[in-house]
Amino acid sequence: MNGTGSVFKYGRDVDTDVIIPARHLNSSDPATLASHCMEDIDARFASMVQPGDWIVALENFGCGSSREHAPIAIKASGVACVIASSFARIFYRNAINIGLPIMECPEAAREANAGDRLEADYVTGLIVNATQGKRYQAQPFPPFMQGIIAAGGLMEYTRRAMQAARKPASETAAPTEAAAI
Repeated sequence: MNGTGSVFKYGRDVDTDVIIPARHLNSSDPATLASHCMEDIDARFASMVQPGDWIVALENFGCGSSREHAPIAIKASGVACVIASSFARIFYRNAINIGLPIMECPEAAREANAGDRLEADYVTGLIVNATQGKRYQAQPFPPFMQGIIAAGGLMEYTRRAMQAARKPASETAAPTEAAAI
């Protein structure tokens, strides 16, 4: 499992201007963005969220503008994962690009309540609502997306891949039978 935390529950069409209001876009500092995350829809979110907590929402989470500030604010606030019935496509891509796990699972999103304890594994797609004793299956991420999330985002994933590509073949090649003797 990738973590256990409490649910902050939201409805449908939570747009990026609600996730991080435009008046705070003069900063790109993740901690500053986190301090204003969700404040227009949930004034207590920034002061109540704990590392490992979850955002659960209904349809079209992250609609609106294409800025990366929204998933950065969520990730910097300590949220372990966002589960929604569906995501706006650009938010989905931005979240993966910055290493924020997100999972589409309409049933889990519909049935979770604020304060429920969730566990999830983005590798297998398993979501467990420990409070309700229910299990759900989301579509697991393909291996390349798992790698991006595990690396903390696309930039770090790419940096590591480029670094590995620059290593001499002797450092990356499997040992030969003769070398093993």
